[in-house]
Amino acid sequence: MEYFLQQLINGITLGAIYGLIAIGYSMVYGIVGMINFAHGDIFMVAAFIALISFLLFDLLGISWLPLTLLLVLVLTMMLTSLYGWTIERLAYKPLRHSFRLAPLISAIGLSIFLQNLVQIAQGARVKPLPFTIEGHFVLLDSAHFSVILSHLQIIIVISTLLLMLVFSFIINHSAMGRAQRACEQDKKMAALLGVNVDRTIALTFVMGSALAAVAALMFLLYYGVVDFMVGFLVGIKAFTAAVLGGIGSLAGAMFGGLLLGLIEVFWAAYFSSEYKDVAAFTVLILLLIFRPNGLLGKAEIAKV
Repeated sequence: MEYFLQQLINGITLGAIYGLIAIGYSMVYGIVGMINFAHGDIFMVAAFIALISFLLFDLLGISWLPLTLLLVLVLTMMLTSLYGWTIERLAYKPLRHSFRLAPLISAIGLSIFLQNLVQIAQGARVKPLPFTIEGHFVLLDSAHFSVILSHLQIIIVISTLLLMLVFSFIINHSAMGRAQRACEQDKKMAALLGVNVDRTIALTFVMGSALAAVAALMFLLYYGVVDFMVGFLVGIKAFTAAVLGGIGSLAGAMFGGLLLGLIEVFWAAYFSSEYKDVAAFTVLILLLIFRPNGLLGKAEIAKV
């Protein structure tokens, strides 16, 4: 029982990180109708920005951890949002009215470009983080196993829930959210009614990139290492989480992230860690066969 509870905590923590990245996929798909396959590498760039920021603030003598975390978070979100805005300007806006595969190919090209750019700039070796958030609570303690809930895991889960609530409020109750929902339904009609479609789409990319930056900082603190290829696998898994929950749904993206995290962790704990990715993608295949719209997705009705 203790072992099961520990893996449940680990799975929820990992799923929260996947969910934050998956929200970025869902937001872009909901507005533009296309998948941003460079989003995983935006996450990777954010992780490196966070790592460099930690080292920079350490050189400047800022050693109080709460202040350092706040400064790193703000700087990482700002710079990563700039990357997201740039991708929308370069890879999506010029191809918005082209055939549907053109922006997809462009995003894949940008993904490869970002991977090679970071590899050249930072090297191919794994980069460790010399900082960590220590401390934990012992929930259950037995003679054979102790259930531990770390302070970092609490921060990750609470931050994810707060961000989920904030972004849900923005989408459902703000002028920006109304503009996004209008563009999702009909961009041409939204433009005729006074919605700045270009600005709305750009801000959607910025918001998704900011969430990826938060997830990258959490990932970096949780695992303590980062390399230039981390965005590929994490990005694919986050996309899988978005599809599991229902692409285009924020709640579905978070639910899919939690589900994927639990599948990975429990498979690695009770079977084999070498095949945890196989288990996750097998669940995705079965879901697409029997429920192609995802667990919380709705069937789209197209007028012809």
